[in-house]
Amino acid sequence: MLVLDENLPAGQRRLLRSWRIRFRVIGVDVATWGTDDVALLPVLHHLPQPTFFSLDNDFCRPEWAHGRYSLVWLDVRGRQAADFIRRFLRHPAFDSQAKRMGTVVRVHGDGVLFWRLGSRLPSSLLWPRP
Repeated sequence: MLVLDENLPAGQRRLLRSWRIRFRVIGVDVATWGTDDVALLPVLHHLPQPTFFSLDNDFCRPEWAHGRYSLVWLDVRGRQAADFIRRFLRHPAFDSQAKRMGTVVRVHGDGVLFWRLGSRLPSSLLWPRP
């Protein structure tokens, strides 16, 4: 299950839908609008293996890694969010729910920086060539 933070622009959500990428949105489908970041973690625990995407760097905390969800900070401009969500979901290291679980990820223009549950040091990957 993909869950988008309320801070992702509506136009980016429409673009994801046009690509047939299914998701739920905080404040619309899950939790309430304006829910505090820390209060979202228990909500994620109750969803079936969610991958949570946000433009908020507060979610890039390795200590928040948990085996039941994945946190992805989109360190890109809001108008690029949908493109980078799709790129991330197609990356060979993250192209399934199982591969994403237990990770905290920073997605940026050059690639992906991520921490796996139990790892203190990050790993990084470049975007695959098209």
